[in-house]
Amino acid sequence: MPTVKFVEQGLEVDVPLGTSILQASKQIGAPEGDACGGVCACSTCHVYVEEGHDLLTEAEEEEEDILDKAFDVRINSRLGCQAKIQRDGLVSVRISRESKDAYYNEHPDVERPA
Repeated sequence: MPTVKFVEQGLEVDVPLGTSILQASKQIGAPEGDACGGVCACSTCHVYVEEGHDLLTEAEEEEEDILDKAFDVRINSRLGCQAKIQRDGLVSVRISRESKDAYYNEHPDVERPA
């Protein structure tokens, strides 16, 4: 079973194949934004895949177009809603600042860590 690790939060969750990084974050309570509801219409679920990139589906043109509008895009940037796990192994991610900001704006009742 694949495992998704949210590095900065120290959270790990086992998920079934086909699960997106965004779905994994919701399952474990990691602070990943999703202003559009996970339909590839914004960049608030922007993450950096540090390990396990080869375990994920390839980025399609629509995802790349949305990432063109995101902040601090890197070679390992993905939209959590589009990056689905297709093989067993460990996927380690860091949630972008843009995504964390969106999460805490969307969830004002959740206290932001110092």
